Amino acid sequence: MKEQLANPGPLGLMGFGMTTVLLNIHNAGFFPFSAMVMAMGLCYGGAAQVIAGILEFRKGNTFGLTAFTSYGFFWISLVVLLFIPTWGLGEATSAAFMGWYLTMWGIFTGFMFIGTLPANKALQFIFGSLTLLFALLAIHNFLESAIIGYIAGWVGIICGSSAIYLGMAEVINEQHGRTVLPIGAPKAE
Repeated sequence: MKEQLANPGPLGLMGFGMTTVLLNIHNAGFFPFSAMVMAMGLCYGGAAQVIAGILEFRKGNTFGLTAFTSYGFFWISLVVLLFIPTWGLGEATSAAFMGWYLTMWGIFTGFMFIGTLPANKALQFIFGSLTLLFALLAIHNFLESAIIGYIAGWVGIICGSSAIYLGMAEVINEQHGRTVLPIGAPKAE
Protein backbone atom coordinates (compact mmCIF):
# COMPACT_ATOMS: atom_id res chain seq x y z
CA MET A 1 0.00 0.00 0.00
CA LYS A 2 1.37 3.39 -1.02
CA GLU A 3 1.81 5.93 1.77
CA GLN A 4 -0.52 8.93 1.43
CA LEU A 5 1.30 12.20 2.19
CA ALA A 6 -0.27 15.62 2.57
CA ASN A 7 0.66 18.42 0.17
CA PRO A 8 3.14 20.76 1.95
CA GLY A 9 2.92 23.27 -0.92
CA PRO A 10 0.15 25.42 0.57
CA LEU A 11 2.11 25.87 3.82
CA GLY A 12 5.17 27.06 1.92
CA LEU A 13 3.14 29.25 -0.43
CA MET A 14 1.30 30.90 2.46
CA GLY A 15 4.52 31.48 4.41
CA PHE A 16 6.11 33.04 1.35
CA GLY A 17 3.02 34.94 0.20
CA MET A 18 1.91 36.51 3.47
CA THR A 19 5.44 37.57 4.44
CA THR A 20 6.10 38.99 0.96
CA VAL A 21 2.88 41.01 1.02
CA LEU A 22 3.64 42.45 4.46
CA LEU A 23 7.21 43.48 3.58
CA ASN A 24 6.06 45.03 0.34
CA ILE A 25 3.24 46.98 1.96
CA HIS A 26 6.17 48.70 3.69
CA ASN A 27 8.15 48.99 0.41
CA ALA A 28 5.12 50.59 -1.28
CA GLY A 29 5.14 53.26 1.44
CA PHE A 30 2.06 52.35 3.47
CA PHE A 31 3.80 51.65 6.80
CA PRO A 32 7.27 52.07 8.31
CA PHE A 33 9.40 48.96 8.66
CA SER A 34 8.73 47.22 11.98
CA ALA A 35 9.45 44.13 14.06
CA MET A 36 6.27 42.56 12.66
CA VAL A 37 7.94 42.01 9.28
CA MET A 38 11.02 40.52 10.93
CA ALA A 39 8.91 38.20 13.09
CA MET A 40 6.98 37.00 10.04
CA GLY A 41 10.28 36.61 8.18
CA LEU A 42 11.71 34.36 10.87
CA CYS A 43 8.62 32.38 11.79
CA TYR A 44 6.32 32.04 8.80
CA GLY A 45 8.33 33.17 5.80
CA GLY A 46 11.40 31.43 7.19
CA ALA A 47 10.67 28.46 9.44
CA ALA A 48 7.38 27.41 7.84
CA GLN A 49 8.92 27.39 4.37
CA VAL A 50 11.91 25.36 5.53
CA ILE A 51 9.51 22.84 7.07
CA ALA A 52 7.50 22.75 3.83
CA GLY A 53 10.71 22.20 1.87
CA ILE A 54 11.73 19.29 4.07
CA LEU A 55 8.27 17.78 3.59
CA GLU A 56 8.63 18.22 -0.18
CA PHE A 57 11.86 16.18 0.12
CA ARG A 58 9.83 13.41 1.74
CA LYS A 59 7.47 13.49 -1.25
CA GLY A 60 10.39 13.35 -3.71
CA ASN A 61 9.72 16.86 -5.08
CA THR A 62 13.13 18.38 -5.86
CA PHE A 63 11.63 21.66 -7.11
CA GLY A 64 9.50 22.12 -3.96
CA LEU A 65 12.42 21.16 -1.72
CA THR A 66 14.75 23.64 -3.43
CA ALA A 67 12.22 26.47 -3.63
CA PHE A 68 10.71 26.36 -0.14
CA THR A 69 13.95 25.60 1.70
CA SER A 70 15.87 28.27 -0.20
CA TYR A 71 13.25 31.01 0.20
CA GLY A 72 12.75 30.04 3.84
CA PHE A 73 16.44 30.61 4.43
CA PHE A 74 16.24 33.80 2.35
CA TRP A 75 13.79 35.22 4.91
CA ILE A 76 15.87 34.01 7.84
CA SER A 77 19.07 35.42 6.33
CA LEU A 78 17.39 38.76 5.59
CA VAL A 79 16.30 39.13 9.22
CA VAL A 80 19.73 38.07 10.50
CA LEU A 81 21.33 40.54 8.07
CA LEU A 82 19.28 43.31 9.66
CA PHE A 83 19.97 42.17 13.23
CA ILE A 84 23.74 41.55 13.07
CA PRO A 85 24.67 45.27 13.16
CA THR A 86 22.31 45.88 16.11
CA TRP A 87 24.08 43.08 18.01
CA GLY A 88 27.46 44.67 17.31
CA LEU A 89 28.59 41.62 15.31
CA GLY A 90 29.22 43.38 12.01
CA GLU A 91 28.78 46.50 9.96
CA ALA A 92 25.43 47.32 8.40
CA THR A 93 25.27 46.23 4.76
CA SER A 94 25.60 49.09 2.28
CA ALA A 95 22.80 49.63 -0.23
CA ALA A 96 25.07 48.62 -3.13
CA PHE A 97 26.13 45.36 -1.46
CA MET A 98 22.48 44.66 -0.60
CA GLY A 99 21.86 45.12 -4.33
CA TRP A 100 24.25 42.24 -4.99
CA TYR A 101 22.52 40.07 -2.38
CA LEU A 102 19.21 40.70 -4.14
CA THR A 103 20.82 40.16 -7.57
CA MET A 104 21.98 36.69 -6.52
CA TRP A 105 18.46 35.85 -5.35
CA GLY A 106 17.09 37.21 -8.63
CA ILE A 107 19.41 34.97 -10.66
CA PHE A 108 18.39 31.96 -8.57
CA THR A 109 14.72 32.87 -9.02
CA GLY A 110 15.12 33.27 -12.78
CA PHE A 111 16.42 29.71 -13.00
CA MET A 112 13.59 28.51 -10.75
CA PHE A 113 11.13 30.28 -13.09
CA ILE A 114 12.41 28.10 -15.93
CA GLY A 115 11.59 25.11 -13.72
CA THR A 116 7.95 26.26 -13.52
CA LEU A 117 7.34 26.15 -17.27
CA PRO A 118 5.85 22.62 -17.19
CA ALA A 119 3.72 23.57 -14.15
CA ASN A 120 0.48 25.50 -13.73
CA LYS A 121 0.12 29.15 -14.79
CA ALA A 122 -0.29 30.39 -11.21
CA LEU A 123 3.13 29.00 -10.22
CA GLN A 124 4.67 30.48 -13.36
CA PHE A 125 3.21 33.87 -12.47
CA ILE A 126 4.58 33.69 -8.92
CA PHE A 127 8.12 32.94 -10.06
CA GLY A 128 7.99 35.37 -12.99
CA SER A 129 6.80 38.22 -10.79
CA LEU A 130 9.31 37.25 -8.08
CA THR A 131 12.15 37.42 -10.61
CA LEU A 132 10.95 40.92 -11.54
CA LEU A 133 10.65 41.84 -7.85
CA PHE A 134 14.24 40.83 -7.08
CA ALA A 135 15.46 42.77 -10.14
CA LEU A 136 13.58 45.90 -9.04
CA LEU A 137 14.79 45.58 -5.44
CA ALA A 138 18.38 45.17 -6.62
CA ILE A 139 18.11 48.22 -8.90
CA HIS A 140 16.45 50.16 -6.07
CA ASN A 141 19.46 49.41 -3.85
CA PHE A 142 22.09 50.07 -6.54
CA LEU A 143 20.54 53.42 -7.48
CA GLU A 144 19.01 54.21 -4.07
CA SER A 145 15.89 55.18 -6.01
CA ALA A 146 12.74 55.71 -3.94
CA ILE A 147 10.45 55.43 -6.99
CA ILE A 148 11.89 52.06 -8.00
CA GLY A 149 11.49 50.90 -4.39
CA TYR A 150 7.85 52.03 -4.50
CA ILE A 151 7.24 50.17 -7.78
CA ALA A 152 8.94 47.09 -6.33
CA GLY A 153 6.56 47.31 -3.37
CA TRP A 154 3.54 47.03 -5.66
CA VAL A 155 5.10 44.17 -7.64
CA GLY A 156 5.81 42.43 -4.31
CA ILE A 157 2.21 42.85 -3.15
CA ILE A 158 1.00 41.29 -6.41
CA CYS A 159 3.58 38.50 -6.26
CA GLY A 160 2.82 37.64 -2.62
CA SER A 161 -0.92 37.80 -3.26
CA SER A 162 -0.57 35.36 -6.15
CA ALA A 163 1.24 32.91 -3.83
CA ILE A 164 -1.55 33.26 -1.26
CA TYR A 165 -4.09 32.57 -4.02
CA LEU A 166 -2.29 29.44 -5.22
CA GLY A 167 -1.81 28.15 -1.67
CA MET A 168 -5.49 28.58 -0.86
CA ALA A 169 -6.55 27.21 -4.28
CA GLU A 170 -4.61 24.02 -3.57
CA VAL A 171 -6.27 23.63 -0.15
CA ILE A 172 -9.80 24.51 -1.28
CA ASN A 173 -9.63 22.44 -4.49
CA GLU A 174 -8.37 19.40 -2.57
CA GLN A 175 -11.03 19.78 0.12
CA HIS A 176 -13.80 20.01 -2.47
CA GLY A 177 -12.36 17.32 -4.73
CA ARG A 178 -12.75 19.60 -7.76
CA THR A 179 -11.52 22.90 -9.15
CA VAL A 180 -13.14 25.73 -7.20
CA LEU A 181 -10.29 28.22 -7.67
CA PRO A 182 -8.58 27.76 -11.07
CA ILE A 183 -4.79 27.68 -11.25
CA GLY A 184 -4.27 27.37 -15.00
CA ALA A 185 -3.37 23.70 -15.03
CA PRO A 186 -0.73 22.65 -17.57
CA LYS A 187 -1.94 21.04 -20.79
CA ALA A 188 -1.89 17.24 -20.79
CA GLU A 189 0.68 15.79 -23.15
